[in-house]
Amino acid sequence: MQEFEYHLKIIEAHLDTFGHVNNATYLELYEEARWDFISERGFGLKDIQKKKMGPVILDLHLKFKRELKNRENIKIVSKSLPQEHPLIMHLEQKMFKENGELASSVTMSVGLMDLEKRKLIKPTAEWLHAIGFEQTSRD
Repeated sequence: MQEFEYHLKIIEAHLDTFGHVNNATYLELYEEARWDFISERGFGLKDIQKKKMGPVILDLHLKFKRELKNRENIKIVSKSLPQEHPLIMHLEQKMFKENGELASSVTMSVGLMDLEKRKLIKPTAEWLHAIGFEQTSRD
């Protein structure tokens, strides 16, 4: 499975009244990183609308380890985990401070949804590619 890196700078809009990144904003930043790599790999919003299928988050577990403050540069590393269920996959994302310290991590269960039937479908080759599963010669 391939890892994807997304770099960004924490800005004032990310902060809460305590002067650090708001807890809900972590989810927005993780989502921004996911959209970046799936879009680059042929599964962006236009592709989703055209194919009438797209990703859906089924559950997540978010951990906070270190504060992120204004004007810090961070890196989000994302990767898919081995698939254990035919319809459900797992993604892991980690947020690192510039000094390499882990600031946060999230693991989530995701599926591919048929947007017309509103139900989970078997992951397609395009979706597997978008989230970093490379095809092998056996596939």
